[in-house]
Amino acid sequence: MTNAPIPQSSLRGAVDLSSLVNPRPTGAPSTAGKSELIISATDASFTSVLELSNTVPIIVEFYGSGIEPVLTRIIEEYAGKLALVTVDGGTNPQLVQAFQVEQVPTVAAVIGGRPVQLYVGEYPDAEVRQVFDRVLELAAQNGVTGTIALPAAEGGVAEPVEEPLPPHHQEAFDAISSGDYATAVAEYKTAIAQNPRDALAVAGLAQVSLLQRLDGVAADDIRSAVTADPTSVQAVLALADLELSSGDSGAALNRLLDLFPTLDAAEKNTVRTRLLDYFEILGTDAPLVVAARRRLTGLLY
Repeated sequence: MTNAPIPQSSLRGAVDLSSLVNPRPTGAPSTAGKSELIISATDASFTSVLELSNTVPIIVEFYGSGIEPVLTRIIEEYAGKLALVTVDGGTNPQLVQAFQVEQVPTVAAVIGGRPVQLYVGEYPDAEVRQVFDRVLELAAQNGVTGTIALPAAEGGVAEPVEEPLPPHHQEAFDAISSGDYATAVAEYKTAIAQNPRDALAVAGLAQVSLLQRLDGVAADDIRSAVTADPTSVQAVLALADLELSSGDSGAALNRLLDLFPTLDAAEKNTVRTRLLDYFEILGTDAPLVVAARRRLTGLLY
């Protein structure tokens, strides 16, 4: 399955950040008629999937008209070490955009709230298991090692066995849940100060900083500011934040890269720093990021 290598480095990226910036009511994912290892999710219910992915890796299978999910049996073989989320690609445009789905079936993973692209198309079970084994390895590297317990006597599914987050990560998570972004920023900064190689804290800081910048800011006001002064660095940065949070990552990156050559040295440093934050959020291995980093390097040198 060489067309979709799984990155071996720490995870980055975020799914559906707009749901955190502009909260909306969400229902629980549907599990009717299925094992709790198998979840049917939508744009509106995916937030709870992100929470579960802090305990076990989540495999996300996009299907569509005439193409049904096929991974249920393989997921059940992993005895609670993986869960499967199925998504109808024809009726959930936000998730399709967030995962950059161009055709179905497409299979991705979510580990610790962050997406990993896996493969497109259908493959033999043996190759799929190899991919899932690598997902488990990557999850272990990032501290996601829980299991959904399966009682032997009844064959049912119990609540997931939660693995505790590191203290500062937990404090940051709790602060984000209550909308206290300033505290979350401080907790992630403390975690990084204690361990500069804490990749999840670095990515978490970039994400919550984005949420903090957009908190309480109206999208129409951001767009009006750019219309009034297209050369305003702060206005363009705010619009790029808005685009990234709504899943339009390519537009956000290109907007800042287009602006970059017109700036003075101080402004270039500001935009460069923001781009590096975006790279952390989207994932250093993401194709968009690789292309944007190459373009930024050309602009710098």
